Amino acid sequence: MADEPNEDIKAMSFEQALEALERIVDDLERGDVPLDQSIRIYERGEALKAHCDRLLKSAEDKVEKIRLSRDGKPVGAEPLDAE
Repeated sequence: MADEPNEDIKAMSFEQALEALERIVDDLERGDVPLDQSIRIYERGEALKAHCDRLLKSAEDKVEKIRLSRDGKPVGAEPLDAE
C-alpha cells in the first residue's frame, strides 16, 4: 500500500469514484468486514465522497442557462442559479 492510501482518488473520474464508493457501501452493509478494515474503507469512502462532491460542484459551476429574447431566440447565457 502507498504512503498515502487515498492518493489515487484524485485521478478518478466522477463515475469511477462513485462506483468505488458504491462497492464500499456494499461491503460495509454486508457486515462481514473486520473492524480495522471497516475503519479503513470507511475513511476511503469519506475521501471518495468528498472527491465526488468537488467534481459535482465543478460541473454545476459550468452549467449555464441559455437566455432567450422575447421572440424566443438565444441571446446569451447566465449561471444556472441566477434569477
